[in-house]
Amino acid sequence: MIRAHSQRLLQPYSAQVQIAESGGARALSTDGDLWEFQFIYANGRGGKPNGPPQRGRFIRAAHIRHRDLAQLIANPSTEDGEVDQRILDLATFLLDARLPFEAADRYEYWLLEPKNGSPLALIFSCVEASEMASFPKLTEWTALPAAVMPVETSEAERSRSYGPVNYRLERCVAERAGPKPRAQWFTRRYHESEEFPPFLVREDWDHDEHQDLCRRYLHRQAPRLLMLHGVSWENRQRMELAAKANALDVARFYALYPEVADQGVMDKIRIEARLRMAAGETAYAMGRRDGVLYQ
Repeated sequence: MIRAHSQRLLQPYSAQVQIAESGGARALSTDGDLWEFQFIYANGRGGKPNGPPQRGRFIRAAHIRHRDLAQLIANPSTEDGEVDQRILDLATFLLDARLPFEAADRYEYWLLEPKNGSPLALIFSCVEASEMASFPKLTEWTALPAAVMPVETSEAERSRSYGPVNYRLERCVAERAGPKPRAQWFTRRYHESEEFPPFLVREDWDHDEHQDLCRRYLHRQAPRLLMLHGVSWENRQRMELAAKANALDVARFYALYPEVADQGVMDKIRIEARLRMAAGETAYAMGRRDGVLYQ
């Protein structure tokens, strides 16, 4: 049986990854186009001959674009031999799968505000409660690297040799968390009274400079943030308007947006993206090989 769900890639947050998983293999995608197929390469017993079987680690086996799935299924042989049945099973499932898959990572590990213990920035999330113990007890929030998502800087910032917005915001979050930062796991179903930042980091800052850094970072990240589930109409509309500045990224991730607040805005962005791509332009990240982690 194949199970399908989505979850946030953390940390840093880079996408809502789609996952289709069978007993010994899985396929992952952050845009619904390029799928990374992975196998479990070993199942040991934890060093105990008579112990219970333990699940092995996944290793990357192949990258296949959605448009090639049907051809792969029809002709399951390559120069290297027959295609593994596990890939064929997943490919058959993905061919007609409806994206995006339902979000399943409701266990969340948040850096906390030192004054009142409220959520400040999301560090980790996971699908199963049993997975929480396997995460390190980090109290540091990480921004998406500037090499993956460059945020435009002003001429004044460049003349003063200021660092990338990404890392300056990291420092702001660390300073706000205080000298003895704390973090805590939350289960969304049981902590709905908490006010969770919709875009995974608090946006209310005391200093104008910090407020500006956060706004610029989130606006640049908007095409990725629109993949998040459970965002209110007002917040989604706000981020759709911010995403207009990065039309090529919107075109890339659009298939995984669970909702659209203003279809007219989205249509205009996608038309602009098609025109720019027809002229030979590509999204920044498309020239890199970052794997599923940053796609």
